[in-house]
Amino acid sequence: MRLGVLDVGSNTVHLLVVDAHPGARPLPAHSHKAELRLAQLLDDDGAIGPDGVGKLIGTVHEALQAAEDKGVEDLLPFATSAVREATNADEVLARVKDETGVELQVLTGEEEARLTFLAARRWFGWSAGKLLVLDIGGGSLEIAYGMDEEPDAAVSLPLGAGRLTAGWLPGDPPDPADVRALRRHVRAEIARTVGEFSRLGTPDHVVATSKTFRQLARISGAARSADGLYVQRELKRRDLEDWVPRLTGMTADERAELPGVSEGRSGQLLAGALVAEAAMDLFGVESAEICPWALREGVILRRLDHMPN
Repeated sequence: MRLGVLDVGSNTVHLLVVDAHPGARPLPAHSHKAELRLAQLLDDDGAIGPDGVGKLIGTVHEALQAAEDKGVEDLLPFATSAVREATNADEVLARVKDETGVELQVLTGEEEARLTFLAARRWFGWSAGKLLVLDIGGGSLEIAYGMDEEPDAAVSLPLGAGRLTAGWLPGDPPDPADVRALRRHVRAEIARTVGEFSRLGTPDHVVATSKTFRQLARISGAARSADGLYVQRELKRRDLEDWVPRLTGMTADERAELPGVSEGRSGQLLAGALVAEAAMDLFGVESAEICPWALREGVILRRLDHMPN
């Protein structure tokens, strides 16, 4: 059957259409996305303003039309941190439902981490052993660890690349003092969680997902996305440590000229790099393998697991 996942994230609203049935891997059929940047549309009270809600509703309508055009039989709509943490989240969800008919399921941060972990586990298989999975989104950082399909530990921290850029790095290029302050903040937040994971033992395989990690790997020399899903890509901590000071001195336009970096994401690449570097350092990770599957695929896999054969 043809499934659609509608992901209302902090940066983008993304419809992923796949052909799928239980026991088989989902095959991508279509992708439709719009950069809405909900996390940056919050007002001083933490609410998504009328313009932001209107843009969200219009974007959902466009995604519904695309889903209909592509023959989607079952739509799985969900929202993550930007909607979850908005002070008017209930009002936003009600308006979206009233005006589009779409009832967005708001995932908790822990659910995001667990579903992303499931996707990574299915991608790498049982032979990968104990997995440590890192995912940097627009609004949050998810960390999960385990041997099975359900992680033994899963946390979500408010360390998304978009959120941190908006709150900590107003300059372009950023003020070095602001970068230093953000670095301290990020490392303090992550360090609080390390003990929860270290007691579980050393992972056999470290996995990184998300656009931020993919772009950081690409500028560090990893293969292009055009080379296909099955090319192994990794991000080494030493390469990342070399890139952070270089990114600090660049403007957003200059970062957009780097290989694999989109104009829409270039402004928040430095914040993402600081989070990635801190996580890899504090968890003692020398290299992380990039996984092409993440939260959206996890949502699809969970849905397939509950379908009758």
